[in-house]
Amino acid sequence: MYKKIVIPLDNSATDETILIYIRKFARLTNAELILVHVADGFAARLQDQLNLADSEEIKNDQAYLDQVTSSLQKDGFNAHAVLVHGKEPVDGILSVAQEEGCDLIAMATHGHKFIKDMILGSVADTLRHRTDIPILMIRSSVK
Repeated sequence: MYKKIVIPLDNSATDETILIYIRKFARLTNAELILVHVADGFAARLQDQLNLADSEEIKNDQAYLDQVTSSLQKDGFNAHAVLVHGKEPVDGILSVAQEEGCDLIAMATHGHKFIKDMILGSVADTLRHRTDIPILMIRSSVK
């Protein structure tokens, strides 16, 4: 079944939704979990081009990923994290999924409505149109 699952996290309360579900699912499949966060603030997007030191955003995002990874590992999961910067969120998620050889993408969705999606865009919607990797989407009740 699924051996490597990439889990996009956005460092918000929504993440807990997918983490609850994926713990149950990964126990059944014994899958490796790859957490990914794409830092997309101004400094993160230009860090490599401008040879910038890590911004507070990147430091906070890395600390968050380390905390979630540690929690999963303490519970017996084979998990590691990748922090991506300098890319659009969908590009970053897909590059990690491909580089890691993932066979499932599991993510929480915010459940925006039509107008908000038009204004903000939807990572989940764009992602599903740009990959052949199966995607498990769990709608978060967090608003």
